[in-house]
Amino acid sequence: VQLVESGGGSVQAGGSLSLSCAASGRTLSNHAMAWFRQAPGKEREFVAGISENGANTGYADSVRGRFSISRDDARSTVYLQIHNLKPEDTALYYCAAKTTYVHHLYYRVDHEYDYWGQGTQVTVRG
Repeated sequence: VQLVESGGGSVQAGGSLSLSCAASGRTLSNHAMAWFRQAPGKEREFVAGISENGANTGYADSVRGRFSISRDDARSTVYLQIHNLKPEDTALYYCAAKTTYVHHLYYRVDHEYDYWGQGTQVTVRG
């Protein structure tokens, strides 16, 4: 699976962005998906995850209520809607896919994931 993120940019604090992750090579079926981010000088961290069947989602405490993950398997695309951006949200945002036949679980740990995109930069100006 090849993953390509898009939608990043530079926005004022309080603004919104919509990130997309387009998959190619294989469909998103049998893949749990997630977004991670990495700020300069920091470890990569989990942001949001969605189960293979789309029924379950999970978020980092720092983004819950502001971020929303969704998937459209017909379009082989995963989305991350981001609202009320804060300067601390500034990071490189990565999309990840995990091959799984467990349809209802999402995963928070980066080493669980099999495929990664190159990332899209989000910069929030305070």
